Formats: sequence, structure tokens, C-alpha cells
Amino acid sequence: MNTSWSPSSWQSRTALQMPIYPNENELQSALHRLAGLPPLVTSWEIETLRERLAEAASGNAFLLQGGDCTESIDECSTDGVVRQIKVLMQMSLVLMQASLKRVVRVARIAGQYAKPRSNDTETRNGVTLPVYRGDIINRSPFTPEDRQPNPELLLKGYERAALTLNFIRALCVGGFADLHHPENWDLDFCKDSQIARQFHQLVDSIVESLRFMETVTGKAQSETRSAEVFTSHEGLHLPYEQAQTRQVPRREGWYNLSTHLPWIGYRTAQLDGAHIEYFRGICNPVGCKIGADTKPDYLLKLLEILNPHRIPGKMLLIHRFGHQKIQDYLPPLVRVVQGAGHPVLWVADPMHGNTVSSPAGYKTRRFEDITSELLQAFDIHQQLDSHLGGVHLELTGDNVTECTGGARGLAETDLHRAYKTLVDPRLNYEQAMEIAFLIAQRLKQNRPSADTAH
Repeated sequence: MNTSWSPSSWQSRTALQMPIYPNENELQSALHRLAGLPPLVTSWEIETLRERLAEAASGNAFLLQGGDCTESIDECSTDGVVRQIKVLMQMSLVLMQASLKRVVRVARIAGQYAKPRSNDTETRNGVTLPVYRGDIINRSPFTPEDRQPNPELLLKGYERAALTLNFIRALCVGGFADLHHPENWDLDFCKDSQIARQFHQLVDSIVESLRFMETVTGKAQSETRSAEVFTSHEGLHLPYEQAQTRQVPRREGWYNLSTHLPWIGYRTAQLDGAHIEYFRGICNPVGCKIGADTKPDYLLKLLEILNPHRIPGKMLLIHRFGHQKIQDYLPPLVRVVQGAGHPVLWVADPMHGNTVSSPAGYKTRRFEDITSELLQAFDIHQQLDSHLGGVHLELTGDNVTECTGGARGLAETDLHRAYKTLVDPRLNYEQAMEIAFLIAQRLKQNRPSADTAH
């Protein structure tokens, strides 16, 4: 690691997507208090995740990363957290059954409070105000008071993240994840859907097999009674990230202890920018979004900066091209990484390159475009003797109508019924589970035969 790095060295670089606070003293006061609060995650958890991601990069596991586009401070509730975890648990079980591999669950939760925006301001009826950048920065109502960046929201976001993470940990070790009781994962509003029935048939067969094994061995399968769920968010607000970046006893280096897996967004991945400077010095696994504008030579320089020692499980490349561009732009990037021998985990984000506007002005995504990009990603990696080791999705356990298509055949005229997102459209439960079964089918096809395995 370059000794010139420090948690604050990013401040000498240009930082994009940063809010302008009206009072610098108030901002520094909030950051000082934040830096004195306990960390949200531990270095042990971070190192465990890195090991899991190394397995996924080598083809021995699969990453399922999903959750809200942006979390709401006001909607940090028991039901909301439980619904998110239920969807991830159901999806991961489908993937595990098909692939016979570990599924690494990483939720976009407990910190996903800041979002990059295309413009700094928004104008309505002749009134121009700062754009909404997420609840950790400002609020969504279109008033001067709400849209002004408020440093106290950094502390409120931290508190909500801590409450959320504490509850998730309790769920995962307290019986909620027990495979003997998968009814814990049911979502009431969709229990009679075709997708839910398909999932229940799968669960029934797994539970029956589990009980058979316990009968034969005379032992309870204790490892089926808990689950790992890691957290992630876009590391956009660098002062917030810096405040939770620390050294820990008996480990070298610095850890971002606000989350297990921070990632660099597509808009802030400049090689000489503040975000790359910050991320190059932390020990966490790091994700970076790449797309149609990513050049092969840039990508090699990026990998050398962020993972110069080529540590397995350290670097995730999350590609987002759009279904019409992936065939042209992904293969050159895969080839150049292969040629350089970098150990990366390739992750497909079929959401962000497929955003469109409906005639009524809703920001939406078409299910068929999402699945098209995802299936093409599997094909491209397979053709290049590469490995697609994960998927990155914006989804929710709420009964929303934000993306068109899927089992219910949602049309653009249905979007108004339950369009709740503050920024990006998300898959609802049925659409997310359809994606899970689709991925499961591909993982099962790619599973080595018994003869090949031996």
C-alpha cells in the first residue's frame, strides 16, 4: 500500500457528486461526533466476506447482491427490513438448490442512503432547488428547507443503519433463517401467486431431504439454522465514509467499518478522482461499476490502483451496459482482464443500463430487457472461458409496480398503482423471484457433471 494514503487524502482530489453544505462548522461537528461512534461492522466480518467473494470469483460460490435503490430514514421499520431479507433468503435458496454452491448474500441495506444524480438542481413550476441526493444528505419533498443539505442527517442515517444491521443479525442467528421453518420467509401479499407456489414446491422437497438426512444421521443439521447476510452501499459521501474508516487491533491497514462491501459508482470512477483515491487505501472488498464508456486500458489502470497486490476476493467488477450494448462492450473488457491475470469477481448489473421513461413520465425498466442483458452476460462469459460469479439487482419486498413486465404482465399504464421509489425503479417480489429461477436454470446447466467433477 502506498504510504502516502490516509483516510483523508481524497480531500486533495476532485470529488464529484458531493453536496454543498451551507455551514462548514456544522458539517465538521457532525463528522466529529460520527467518528466517535462505534463501528457498524467488524474487520472479522469483512475478511470473511472477502473469502466468500474469492470463492465466487473462482466459480465455487455465487454472489447475490440486492436491495433498495436508496433507503428511507423514515421507513426504517421492522416490516420493511424483514421483507427485504425474506426476498434475499428465498432467492438464495433457489440458487443454492440449482447450483449446489454457497450463495453469498449481500444486501443493499444499512447504509444505502446516498445516490448520484445527473443534475445538481431540479426545477418545478419555475422554482429551482438542489436535487434530492438521498436521506443522508437532504430530503425528497420539494421545499427549500428539505432540499438543503443537512449534516445532522449523517448521524440519523448512521443510527438507522445501526438499528437495521442489529435487527438483521438477530434474525439471522435467532431462528428466522432456519430451513426447518421456511414459512418464516413468506410474504403475505403474494402467497397465492404462481411464483410463490413454485418456491414452496422447491422448499418442500428441500425440507423433506433435510429431515431424511437428520433421520439417517441421528443429528440435527445445525448449519441450516442460521445464515450470513452482509451489507453494502455505494461509497458516495466520502466525509461519511472517512468518519467510519479505522485501524483495528492486530490487523494491518484501514477498514471502512460502515459496511462490509462499499462500491464505486459509475459517475465517480475517475482514476485521478477523490473516490478512487479513497477506495484504494481500504482493506474492504471493493466493487466498481463499469459500462459502455469503460475502456480496456482504463480498466487495467483501475485494477492496478485498487488491487495492486492482486488479492483474491478484493475486487468486484459490476458491469452495466444495457441489453443492446453488452455484446459489443463486455468481451473486450473480459479479455484484457484475463490477459493481465487479475483475480476479479465479475458481477452482472442488468438494471442500470436498461432504464427508460414511460409516456407518463415514470422512470422504469422493462423486465424483458433486464433478463436479456442477464442471459447475454452468462453467454459471453461462458464463450470467453470466463465466469459470471454474481448478480447485482435493485429489488424490494414491497408490492410495488415500478418495472414493467414479468409474471403479472405489468404494463406502463400500471406503474401509477404502486410507484413508491424515490429514485430508481425496483423489481417487486414476483419479478425478483422470476430472476432467481432464471439464474438458477443457468447455474444448473453450467453445473459440472458427476463424471467431469471426478
